Amino acid sequence: MRKLSMTVVAVALTISAPAMAQIKIGVSLATTGPAASLGIPEKNTIQLLPKEIAGKTIEWIILDDASDPTAARRNIEKLTTENNVDVIIGTSTTVTTLATIEVAARTKTPQVSLAASVRLVQPMDDQRRWIFKMPYNDTLIAERTALSMKSAGVKTLAIISFNDALGEALEAEYTKAATRQGIKIVASEKYNATDTSVTAQAIKVMASRPDGVFIGASSTPAALPQIALRDRGYKGTIFQTTGVITNDFLRVGGKNVEGAILPGGPVIVVDQLPANHPSRAVGLEYKRLYEAANGAGSVSTLGANAYDAWLVVSNALPEAVKKAQPGTVEFRSALRDAIEATKDLHATHGIINMNPSDHAGFSIDAPVMLTIKDGKFVLAKD
Repeated sequence: MRKLSMTVVAVALTISAPAMAQIKIGVSLATTGPAASLGIPEKNTIQLLPKEIAGKTIEWIILDDASDPTAARRNIEKLTTENNVDVIIGTSTTVTTLATIEVAARTKTPQVSLAASVRLVQPMDDQRRWIFKMPYNDTLIAERTALSMKSAGVKTLAIISFNDALGEALEAEYTKAATRQGIKIVASEKYNATDTSVTAQAIKVMASRPDGVFIGASSTPAALPQIALRDRGYKGTIFQTTGVITNDFLRVGGKNVEGAILPGGPVIVVDQLPANHPSRAVGLEYKRLYEAANGAGSVSTLGANAYDAWLVVSNALPEAVKKAQPGTVEFRSALRDAIEATKDLHATHGIINMNPSDHAGFSIDAPVMLTIKDGKFVLAKD
């Protein structure tokens, strides 16, 4: 009888152990739709991540939200209520993440977004306490660029930005940041991402004779104003956003975008970082992993954001495991608390320090300033 009982216990342990040991991580990304250029490198990165940590196996559940807020909310509902995930990574954009915050908070599931807007984590409230994010705050990027403008001797600045919500937000943030550095805004022009010419805007900007021009745009359309300005002989410094850090931008802009100044994550120029830079070791490891799977020169800020999200989660998991079993609200709460307590974590984009009022975690010295030289992004003298 004793032998039978021991056998029954052994079988029971064999059946229950995997369930107790498993950690579920839900992922919702824009791998199709308008924001697919964000979601694809993010997904490529997720697929490289470990399947085990802290003595427990990890089940990755990856869903596509097609860049759509309704689909993103539906994904997070499924991940939290049907799949019972312990933590969420995603979504890729601000608008889709905003659509999911209520679900994460209601189900008490920590969510690490890969979108940039500070609105995701501020002002802090009962819902946003469950939300964290990896990309630099737009306000932080603006401040970092304004410091670079001042260092470059820019006293007057013109702005050419998209005629949409993104352009308006960028103009507002950079205007405030530049003004704080004593830089005067002397002109402001708008254009559409689908325009094929910005000649009129470039002529008006040059008439104001600014020391520098900030282009509040992203991706390949951001090259158009710079091309127009250079074609007409503008010699001042041109500043771009992190949204142009793509090979397509370099291809479209060609020689006309040479010399542009922009902020970016250290991972973009990881080979150029000094040996003691806090992001060098982790950035080189990420670059090795990503390029081994996706080809030389394929590393992007976007994929690195997903890697940093994993670093934050994996750093917090061992602490949460000490307090509760995965699959429970107690575990999710412990994991949320451990993420919020992240201290001095070296990531591809800098050192991360979070606290109850800061769920982004990067300081103003985390971004590096880049320039474009010989068709490549390189460290700028700053």
